[in-house]
Amino acid sequence: MTTATATVSGYLKQKAPFFSGHEWITLGIVLLAFAIPTLTANPQFLSQANLILIAATAALGVYIMLRLDLMSFAVPSFMAIGGYTVAVLSLRLGVTDVIVLGLAAFLVPALCAIPLGWLILRLKGVYFVLVTFVLTEIVQLLLFEAAPLTGGSNGLVGMPAVRFFGIELWDNSHVLLTTTGLAFAGFLITAIFTRRFRYEFAAIEKNDVLAESLGLACWKYKAMAFAVAAGVSGLAGFALVNMLMTAHPTSFAPMSSVNYITYTIVGGKGSILGTLVGAILLVSATDYFALRGELSPGLFGLLIIVVTLLARGGVIGTVTTLVRSWRGKGMRPLADGAARKAPKGGA
Repeated sequence: MTTATATVSGYLKQKAPFFSGHEWITLGIVLLAFAIPTLTANPQFLSQANLILIAATAALGVYIMLRLDLMSFAVPSFMAIGGYTVAVLSLRLGVTDVIVLGLAAFLVPALCAIPLGWLILRLKGVYFVLVTFVLTEIVQLLLFEAAPLTGGSNGLVGMPAVRFFGIELWDNSHVLLTTTGLAFAGFLITAIFTRRFRYEFAAIEKNDVLAESLGLACWKYKAMAFAVAAGVSGLAGFALVNMLMTAHPTSFAPMSSVNYITYTIVGGKGSILGTLVGAILLVSATDYFALRGELSPGLFGLLIIVVTLLARGGVIGTVTTLVRSWRGKGMRPLADGAARKAPKGGA
């Protein structure tokens, strides 16, 4: 058996705890966001927390596909499908229950992704990147042209406040609670999905041709991942239109996909915690650099360059490597001491 074959087979046979520390830490941080409205009523802080959670949830769509070594630019298109689904249901049909709207925001993009996945998941590398970016451009065009359904260039304005068991969630703190609930659902779904199939995904990422030759149905896992990534992106779209109270095509611009990819890579594409850390770092930096006027884009770009050069594995990957290295150095003196105390064998 070759080294590569042994590696792929090992991925499929290993056993480990279902959730790692990164998953627990990530879910814990998102849960802590429920406490923010009790600590402050500052509209700017609440808005910033909303933007971070929405960005992190959207970046999960990129993270899921990167686990299969596929870089997807399709996140804004599925955000638009989820967001406009919620807007149409609330404005045209009077549906305001947040649970029903959340289910619709997840299921409709996921169902749309199934036939799309059948068409584009056969592609790899730059071809997959190009097609997913074109898909986002096509969805953007449809949003402008399908005016009877989407409102065209005017969008869908004046969405009613969502309700949770009859309670109207209308003010800034309630909007943040809604966003936090949607973000937690997105992170929980992603954590369960990626951990459930972690060995299959690792094998496909390592060498999908070899994994398929060993009996792994790669296309099936790619299709499932594409659908789940679309559904989670739809939850982010729901959170965005709920915060703005408007569904507009410009909220889902194709170039926004670059931001979501950046959050994932800067934070660390190897861990779900990386999407959250990347969103916190870069969304906060965007807000801070905005105060510098025309220098803002340059400062933001410089920050990304510095982080990617100094932290090749992203912030979380680099920190994890440093911690492991520090632990290894701490254990070495103990091992040396034990070796000195060990009795020497005689001839």
